[in-house]
Amino acid sequence: MVIGVLGLSVGLALGGVLLLAVLGYALQRSVDSDVSRTAEAVTRLAAEDALPDPLPVAGGQVRVQVIDAQGRIRAASIDADRLVPMVRPDQVDPDRRQRLVVSGERVGLAGPVRVVTMPAGHPADPLTVLVAKSMADVRHSTHVVRTILLISFPLLVGVLAAVAWRVVGATLRPVEALRRGAEEITGRAGPGRLPVPASRDEVHRLAVTLNGMLDRLESARRRQRAFVADAAHELRSPVTNIRTELEVARHLGDRTDWAAVTGNLLADTERLSRLVDDLLLLARLDESGAAGETDSGPGDAGAGGASGAGMRGAGAGPGGGGAGGRPDRGRAVGPVELGELLTAVAGRYPSPPVRVTPPDEPLWTVGQPDELRRILTNLLDNAVRHARTRVVLAAVPDGAYHLVTVTDDGPGIPVADRDRVFDRFTRLDDARARDAGGAGLGLAIVRELVRRAGGTVTLGDADGPGLRVSLRLPALPTTDAG
Repeated sequence: MVIGVLGLSVGLALGGVLLLAVLGYALQRSVDSDVSRTAEAVTRLAAEDALPDPLPVAGGQVRVQVIDAQGRIRAASIDADRLVPMVRPDQVDPDRRQRLVVSGERVGLAGPVRVVTMPAGHPADPLTVLVAKSMADVRHSTHVVRTILLISFPLLVGVLAAVAWRVVGATLRPVEALRRGAEEITGRAGPGRLPVPASRDEVHRLAVTLNGMLDRLESARRRQRAFVADAAHELRSPVTNIRTELEVARHLGDRTDWAAVTGNLLADTERLSRLVDDLLLLARLDESGAAGETDSGPGDAGAGGASGAGMRGAGAGPGGGGAGGRPDRGRAVGPVELGELLTAVAGRYPSPPVRVTPPDEPLWTVGQPDELRRILTNLLDNAVRHARTRVVLAAVPDGAYHLVTVTDDGPGIPVADRDRVFDRFTRLDDARARDAGGAGLGLAIVRELVRRAGGTVTLGDADGPGLRVSLRLPALPTTDAG
């Protein structure tokens, strides 16, 4: 505000100075024009040897003299001095026109006087016409305008400053309301919304944007708190089991079956290790930005992707602790042949056997081999855990994608739960999933890794009883794969 008022004051001051300069110049030109016309008229009379005495003039502020080469006055207006020239002879150039300013006392007029000299007469008898006009009116007009500017400019600056203060205050009042709202939200460290002004201007759009950001932050905060709580609960279970086993063993002393205790401790330790690896992997994927909004619909890359992890185990079966669980491992992306990958992963599941339907031709996709292996491993873990007699793994081309399906003849998943089971730590049967070693993270990892690879994953019904997981991965042309 201060800078604006200072800028306005400087601008008005410069404008006033310019106005005075232009006004003075215009009035001076007007005086010169009047004096020059009078001098030209007297010059014509002198050229015709028709100089009257006294010389006629218009107005009482004009004096006219005609002098010869010796400085003697030949003719003069009625109010002009007939003895003393208005300009000293040494100041007069008889051969050219001049404009001079002399004292009013010499001419008998008030204030400075503008004098125009103009050659006249015949070459044998050269004359000089002197015409003088007072500049008192010019000085008076300039003084009046200067006084008006000196009085009006401060008043104008004050009025404009007051108006600007009110306008700026009214404009910034919604911003101040936003600041107070943000301070209240920060003070109570909880959810809240900023006040939205009624005006449809930039501040309104800012408030709407900030409220949207607060909603997203609050949603992320709730998800983070729920994730931390679930993670703490899942980590507490194996730790509690380990502690209980050790306390019981110490209490029994020599009667302890150390082989059984060791087996149980190893199982709990392995479960704990898998859980920590899964949590680290999800944290890495979240940090790298590979994971988008967790509420995406069933049609996009993550729609059904993550949930199955929850219901059908932690996704860390025979191959669950592989490279996908190492968040610090470098991500080397390259072409991967799906037929070989499916065969290699399926061979690690002896019971129930996983039957692979190989593609008719090599199917190449691009991605990180360990991440693709982790995807298939988590899907097969869930399928094998719930299958009754068989699991079928197949891959076929599907336009710009390759379609990989994992089909089992288990109980399946209700349609209403096929989106929900992709959330982290979601299990449709908590007791059975926890007994089987699942923490509800396997399909969550699948969803994030599939999205990272540029594909999609969905759940559907098998041809008979059971569940079919459809995984679409970007196809790599054979020429690029080679």
